[in-house]
Amino acid sequence: MIEFLGQCVQNLVKSIKYTTQVRFSSIIAQAASISYDSLPISLIIAFIASAVIAIQVSKQFLMSGAEAYIGGTIAVVMIREIAPGFVALAIGARAGTAISAEIANMQVTSQVDAIKTLKVDPVGYYFAPRLIASAITVPMVVLLAELVGIAGGMFISHATIDLHPARYMNSAWLWISTRDIYISLLKASIFGALIALVCATQGYNTHGGAKEVGISTTKAAILSTVYMLIADFLINLVFYIL
Repeated sequence: MIEFLGQCVQNLVKSIKYTTQVRFSSIIAQAASISYDSLPISLIIAFIASAVIAIQVSKQFLMSGAEAYIGGTIAVVMIREIAPGFVALAIGARAGTAISAEIANMQVTSQVDAIKTLKVDPVGYYFAPRLIASAITVPMVVLLAELVGIAGGMFISHATIDLHPARYMNSAWLWISTRDIYISLLKASIFGALIALVCATQGYNTHGGAKEVGISTTKAAILSTVYMLIADFLINLVFYIL
């Protein structure tokens, strides 16, 4: 884990140095592959997560006379944790594994060696567009997921305990702070870059044949999830406790 983390840091430094040479068309292509194609599943997950939370808390809040706080509770939970975390997991499972498999296939078929013969840094060439695209577009997906999640909580609350949408939204607006939104988008940007970096590094380290590509893809999914959860803990520790 420590050795792999060191490799990720080295690849990140090389990618940052290569950013001035990245073509805009490459970033757009990677943004479409990573975030746009993951948008439907991300929004579905956000809606279902908020619906489950609304089902769990609505009746308990109603019994205690605190139904006016349902909207604020769901909004804060969605913005602080559920939307950035679940969206990152969805993108990691779908796009992160694809990044790892793509680069691993290039490695085992000697396409990376061909890039080296052209005196082009393969790490910068393959990593930089994916890192930039992930860091920029994952927060956009998270923002949409937050809106869908809050709306889903409002719909389910109205359907289960007949909570008026105006009371729900008034509570949500009172509880939401711009600081939470900024932290949420910062989380999403870090998660996006981390997923791209970890999965690309794992794919780049692949050697062998088709079997190793599959093993590397599985490892990429596991490692990206572990590192993302560690980053989530550290970010929460910095912004909400310290």
